[in-house]
Amino acid sequence: MEDFAKFMANNQQEFTPLIKLFIVLTFLMLLPTVIFMMTSFVRIIITFSFIKSALGAQQSIPNQILIGVAIALTIFIMAPTVNDINNNAIKPYIEEEIGFEQMIEKAQVPVRKFLLNQTRDEDIKLFAESSRLDKDELTRENIPLYVLAPAFAISELKTAFQIGFLIYLPFLLIDIVVSSTLMSMGMFMLPPAMISLPFKLLLFIMVDGWNLLIKSLLLSFT
Repeated sequence: MEDFAKFMANNQQEFTPLIKLFIVLTFLMLLPTVIFMMTSFVRIIITFSFIKSALGAQQSIPNQILIGVAIALTIFIMAPTVNDINNNAIKPYIEEEIGFEQMIEKAQVPVRKFLLNQTRDEDIKLFAESSRLDKDELTRENIPLYVLAPAFAISELKTAFQIGFLIYLPFLLIDIVVSSTLMSMGMFMLPPAMISLPFKLLLFIMVDGWNLLIKSLLLSFT
């Protein structure tokens, strides 16, 4: 990222409009990957997948709805970081107070802060050792984004799976009780999932499940 910034700063006067358009289009192509891998979207969408599976309502909750809610929550959670980037990097660059290279450096600071707060030290160590960086000069402030981004991604996966495990427990208990009851009554031909689904939905409604789930996700990023 730093090398790319230096290259852009040294050569931005030589870029033709066609090359600038190509760079913008390339950035837009990579933007979804940035959203998926460097924001809260990963944890949120995986958690939603777990709750959908635990309820047994795969057909009742469209994926488009969950993705839309996940994007809305991602925008809400990432708003402070985006505001910092806008105030400290983009606005000064537009007003020609700083150069392109300085803008890239300032924009990385809020992103790196967010990623570090959500990334486990073990994951950072894994990618730092694999990249063969100098351990003596490596600190939390100068970790390259190409090391921090994948470390953040696998940390988010672990956190999402931990949340998913906790989500599954109460619904698994309902499945066990329903299956045991049906077996004791000799009703082997009746699918347990058909009977347990209303009880799962009732439990989810009684505890105000969506409010509780969203609140837990928001608190997990504080």
